[in-house]
Amino acid sequence: MLRLEDLPTPVPTAGQVLIRVAATSINLSDWETLRGTPFYSRLGGLRTPARPVLGSDIAGRVETVGPGVTRFRPGDEVYGDNLALKGGFAEYAVAPERVLAHRPAALDPATASTIPQAGVIAMQGVAGTRPGQRVLINGAGGGSGAFAIQLARRAGAEVTGVDNEGKLDFMRAVGADHVIDYRRDDFTRTGPYDLILDLVAHRSVFAYRRALAPGGRYRCVGGSTRTLLRVLTAGPFTGRRIGVLAVKAGPDHFTPVADRCVAGDLTVHIDRTFTLDQVPEALTHVGEGRARGKIVIVQPA
Repeated sequence: MLRLEDLPTPVPTAGQVLIRVAATSINLSDWETLRGTPFYSRLGGLRTPARPVLGSDIAGRVETVGPGVTRFRPGDEVYGDNLALKGGFAEYAVAPERVLAHRPAALDPATASTIPQAGVIAMQGVAGTRPGQRVLINGAGGGSGAFAIQLARRAGAEVTGVDNEGKLDFMRAVGADHVIDYRRDDFTRTGPYDLILDLVAHRSVFAYRRALAPGGRYRCVGGSTRTLLRVLTAGPFTGRRIGVLAVKAGPDHFTPVADRCVAGDLTVHIDRTFTLDQVPEALTHVGEGRARGKIVIVQPA
């Protein structure tokens, strides 16, 4: 259940800052934690979420700092992925200093909040792509997918995006050369591809192997627990490079994405914005697969 409540303002401890939240973008991980599925979303909170106030990709202004904080001071505009503590669907949130960066003046809070998790997944997911390669992105109509399409195209790849029928035109507009409606066509019977980035893995490793070119790579980030376990255990024995993408988080990884957005090399696609009292509606929009790009919760300045 979701409900709007008045809670005490959190107090930062050593190494933490208190942020007045301006914007929080929604990731699929928020929806998964809310529902408790896939099962790995229950880590740290088997029966109820360990952090009941969800929302990890935040942007806002530093209100106060805890002991030992040296990089920020009150009034600084910051953004980051507060995945461990969450708390973004609120007026105030505490976050470790190490997960935050100064927000570029060229990016407003809503735009900055879309980058730390989705942008990093996309950049690391298509890393190593070379000109002329064929890249397929499954789940390409969402936040990470929209970044991944652009990054793969900038690297010179021929890009195929897979998602539901309602996102086909969006994927084309973002830059996909080809689009597939997964409800009508089986992308594992197309290709072969030099890279498959799977953001919603639900197929067998042998289906993925079928879609890979010799020497090709398959990396999944999200999906069912069963599929991820099969990829981890059986993937190395398929004769192809099939595995799970181990995402490296933090400012060192998301600020390069932000820099490319500031430079105009990447475009942030925000489908809709919602207010704090509309979080349930916003989460449903993402969880039901209707979001084209990112969904952001914005709060009054």
